[in-house]
Order: sequence, then structure tokens, then C-alpha cells
Amino acid sequence: MQHLLSLIQHFALPFILVITVVVFVHEFGHYWVARRCGIRIVTFSLNFGKALFGWTDKNGTKWQVGWLPLGGYVKMFGDADPSSASPDETVKTMTEEEKKVSFFHQSVNKRVAVVAAGPAANYIFAIIVMAVLFMFQGQPYSPPLVGALQENGVAARAGLLPGDKVISIDGETVSRFEDIKRIITLSTGSPVPFVIERNGAQQTFTIAPEMTEQTDHFGGKHKLGKIGIVSDRIDYIKRTPVVAVEQPAIETWNLSADTLKAIGQMVMGTRGSEEIGGPLRIAEMSGHIAQDGPWALVWFMAIISVNLGLVNLFPVPLLDGGHLLFYICEKLRGKPLHERVQEFGMRIGMALVVSLMLFATWNDLVHLEIISKLRALFS
Repeated sequence: MQHLLSLIQHFALPFILVITVVVFVHEFGHYWVARRCGIRIVTFSLNFGKALFGWTDKNGTKWQVGWLPLGGYVKMFGDADPSSASPDETVKTMTEEEKKVSFFHQSVNKRVAVVAAGPAANYIFAIIVMAVLFMFQGQPYSPPLVGALQENGVAARAGLLPGDKVISIDGETVSRFEDIKRIITLSTGSPVPFVIERNGAQQTFTIAPEMTEQTDHFGGKHKLGKIGIVSDRIDYIKRTPVVAVEQPAIETWNLSADTLKAIGQMVMGTRGSEEIGGPLRIAEMSGHIAQDGPWALVWFMAIISVNLGLVNLFPVPLLDGGHLLFYICEKLRGKPLHERVQEFGMRIGMALVVSLMLFATWNDLVHLEIISKLRALFS
């Protein structure tokens, strides 16, 4: 019993906090823009499953909290289901007044705005959180200088020396040592050009990062690029309000670009798919990061928010990006896609989303060694 209470305290509660906040932000983005467009909201649900409690506001919206903390939804007037995948049968008999507040009777531009507002809210939230962190805690910063070299490492063999300043890697400008680590970590081992400043002159070196298997703080194994250089110091720079907004925007852009690059590498087969994680992995990470203090958990919350916004923009039916794809086609054609085409797309989207969730959960079970423990139990 004591062990169970410890698991709930150290893992379940931080996970529920992180997921609840980022999901609320996402769904509130849909809700806020829908209300600005004059659409009636039937239900705002935080979490899935049967409602544990709820209330109805003066506008007739039912606010509720479900028992399964894995998402949420905003059901608008005229929706057949919370996903807004299809209209309710009542849309055929709606009065003109009802059509004005029905989601499916809004212009394409308004529907695009409502759907895009969810991912946009996640990005805005992440930028605000990072801006606050950068103003009060400071942004991690290390000069892009080679502090020390690993003996016989690829960088040393290529000719780099301590004190060299890295200007760019593979055409991407480097402004701090964290950029070097980010670019090299996502490499696949192919040779890349390094532009180095040494004694006031620039030189170019071609370096092929060494792919090594490393274990992270949570026990996960990843194949990461490495060239064998380290920084000799790390600082935390407290940013002014203007810079504190600019830098988080850059961080958010880099995080999204790096995620897409990693996914592309998985599709091409140059990166392992075992890095894909699901709710169990997020719960484990939430628990470990929470032990580093509230600032670390808030930072992790911002990262999860960016990932949630990005994933929802994928052009997969059932996700926000899939809806946006349908609306773009409607805008180009001047009329909606045929109902059968949309229905078929939603089925494909459902299959893809469910398959990805099952795959991610399997990875989580393997990562947490639950599968091996079950095999040992029954063998």
C-alpha cells in the first residue's frame, strides 16, 4: 500500500498535472475562438470518460472533468461527436437562428480559425512559459567554443583545437554551445561541414559524427551523434522582456523542426522508432523531472505543449491537421468534399492514431521492462 501511494505521489500526480494543463490550454484555444465566432459550445470536457463532476454556465455550456486523464474535447453545437468529424442529424432541420451558432454552418475561414486555435494555443502557452523562465530563472547559455576534446574523438582527429569557435554546422548558424549539441545529437553519422573561427580566420572541417548508444536519465536507450567536444562552462542569462519573448520563439521553432527531422529519420529508417513514447513514458518522465523542482516541471510542461500542438497539426484525419486539410480542399473546390471521402478519411485517421497509440504503449512497456517481467513470470 505504501509503495502504491509512493507511485501515485511521484509519478501519477505530476503526470496528471502536466497533461491536464497542456490539454486544457489546447481545448481552451478551440473554445475561445469558437465563442469569438459566435458558435455555441455544448460541452467542454477535460479528460475522457464518464464525468466525475461538472457544471453548466450561463451560456449553456457544460463544463466537466472525466475520469481518464488522456485528453479532452470541445463539443460544439451541431457536432455529431466530440471530434467534429461530422454534423449531427439535426443540422438538416435547424432554424436560421440555430444555424448562426452551429459550427457546420460557419464559413470556411471561421472553421479554420477554430480548429487551428488549439495548436496555436499550445505554442503561445509554451512561449509564455519559456519567457517567464528566461526572465526570472535565466536561459541556459554557453559560448560556442570548444572547451576540451575527447582523446582520439572524431573532432580531435579532424583537427579541432580547444578554443575554436564554431560558426556553423552543415550550413546552420551556431550561436551557443547548446546549438552544437542539438545539431550533432540529431545527426545520422553522415559527414557534415564545420565552419570554425581560429585566430581571427575561418576554416572549414568535415566531420562525421560518431553514433553511440546512450542511456538517458530515465533508463531509455538512444542512438545519438557525438563528436567528442565539451564546453568548459554554462551560464544562465536572465533576459529582458523583449528578448525573453524572442528567444522562446526560436526555441519553439527549433524544437518543432528537430522533432520533424527525427520523425523523418525514423520514416527513412536511419533512426530507431523505439524513441516514440506514450502516456507511460510521459508519466515516468514527469515523475523524475518533478523531483528536480517546480521550474523543471514547468519547463517540461512547455515542451509537452509544443509537441501536442505539433502532433495535432499533422495532416491526419481525426487530428486538427486533418480537419484543416479538409477545409483547405473545400476552399479550393468551392464546396465540401463528398461525405464518403470524409468518412473514409476519418476511418484511416482513426486507424493511424490507434495504431500509433498502441505502438507507443508497446514501446513504453518494453522501456519500463514490463514485458520482460511478464515473460519471466510465466516462463
